[in-house]
Amino acid sequence: MAPAEIWAARQWLNEMEPRLARYLPDPGERRELLGRIHHEARLAGLAPELVLAVIQVESAFQAEAVSSAGAVGLMQIMPFWIRELGLPADDLKDPRRNLRYGCTILAHYLAVEDGDLTRALARYNGSLGKTWYPERVMRALARHWSPTSPAPVRTTAER
Repeated sequence: MAPAEIWAARQWLNEMEPRLARYLPDPGERRELLGRIHHEARLAGLAPELVLAVIQVESAFQAEAVSSAGAVGLMQIMPFWIRELGLPADDLKDPRRNLRYGCTILAHYLAVEDGDLTRALARYNGSLGKTWYPERVMRALARHWSPTSPAPVRTTAER
């Protein structure tokens, strides 16, 4: 990674870490998870903030979560994906493995949907044709995870 990328990743981590505190009180655990989210999102070509929003909606950052439908872990991966993408020994409750699967699946759906995030998110959730799930993710993204915009620079004439 180039020095500028390392610096940008550190800035991102420092900005996101306090936002995650309400879900993960342990600072070491937060930083480790954020580092892994940033890494896996970038590998898959996704915005790390989007992955944070998906995790918030899917599991509220509970690595041990299991849905009534059988989806597992942070990004709520259905076990059939192990046959498609991994190895029988893969543990979907392991945050590292779960993030790899979730980011890969979401990136796949984005490709299938030619970059249409609403449709990709609906596919990810299994609700293609409906917008409630993409709307929840986008609301979480806007309210909690979007990086703050820098204050605009004002010229002397505007002051």
